[in-house]
Amino acid sequence: MIPDLRRRFNERFTAARYADFLKRLEEGSGTPVQFRNCETPVFLPRGLAVRMAQEGAELIRQLMDSAEYRAASEQTIPEQFRVPAEDAHPLFLQVDFGLTADLEPKLVEIQGFPSLYTYQPFLSEVYKDAYDLPAEWTGFLPGTDADSYNRLLRQAICGGHDPEGVVLLEIDPYHQKTLADFLLTRKLFGIRIADITQVEKHGRKLYYEGVPIERIYNRAIVDELERRGVQPGFDFRDELDVEWAGHPNWYFRISKFSLPYLNHPSVPKTWFLDQLEQWPSDLENWVLKPLYSFAGLGVRVGPTRSELDRIAKRSQFILQERVDFAPLIETPHGPTKAEFRIMYLWVDELRPVTTIVRMGRGKMMGVDHNRDLEWVGGSVAFVAG
Repeated sequence: MIPDLRRRFNERFTAARYADFLKRLEEGSGTPVQFRNCETPVFLPRGLAVRMAQEGAELIRQLMDSAEYRAASEQTIPEQFRVPAEDAHPLFLQVDFGLTADLEPKLVEIQGFPSLYTYQPFLSEVYKDAYDLPAEWTGFLPGTDADSYNRLLRQAICGGHDPEGVVLLEIDPYHQKTLADFLLTRKLFGIRIADITQVEKHGRKLYYEGVPIERIYNRAIVDELERRGVQPGFDFRDELDVEWAGHPNWYFRISKFSLPYLNHPSVPKTWFLDQLEQWPSDLENWVLKPLYSFAGLGVRVGPTRSELDRIAKRSQFILQERVDFAPLIETPHGPTKAEFRIMYLWVDELRPVTTIVRMGRGKMMGVDHNRDLEWVGGSVAFVAG
């Protein structure tokens, strides 16, 4: 997106450098990375990075400052997963944008759940090392550097507790695609990785491998719990002597459910499916999304009338205007689209800290939807200019 930097990177690229890049990822994280990492980073103009970070914060504030929305979002939390002692705001937030041909950011999704907070800074450093990029380049957003980021992230995850009492909680964590992020988090902060089925409850306390749990960095997705029929070692509704780093209720409150409530130039038209009296005549220009799914599961670009007619629980779906995101990244395989996830930490104040970039040439940007393609996949944005 910065033509001179893009041209120079493409000219210097070799398959050998990419192979070295992948080798460094595996060696540095301690595991083969189970999702595709793109051959290239993205070079993002500073002004555009700042704009996306600001607009994402505006969207978050719009939801958090609305008593009407806070009341409406109560209905999103299933009773069996309603966790007590909800905090005042989410610790971790993500806002995903695509870009139109005139570089206008358009919202794709918003969520109040952790993402690859440890993997992304690591990925930035590996890009720099493998491709001999300038040491001063950074994958952090303006106003954040490595030291301030690590302090904030440590505070968000550990909350001042001894790392021995903090666990990263997931479903079968050593077989998740995001294992590299888990291992890097353990390495950086000294916390333990815990399988949700192996946690034990005694009275008001939770234990993992006999050690009391004081704080949970929650990475377990509720819809995966239900889809796989996983039984946790405790009941989410229990009154427990434990803190949540990423309170589970925010997974529901800040989600696709939020989209119809947002009023902002960056937000495409979005409707709850059960609120539409008739289907749009141009369904090829709309996207059907289930409210609670992860990694693009159940998303349908250009749904048909018969598909919509067959949906029983229409309140659990949204229909969103499809935005024509532009292929702005020049690659040896042709122009490629990029989706930018602005990642926030809200410890003392809401702060944009870093990015995830997903590059693709298919209908959807997730790595599962761009299989067998090159110069696509997960990446980072180096902010320049």
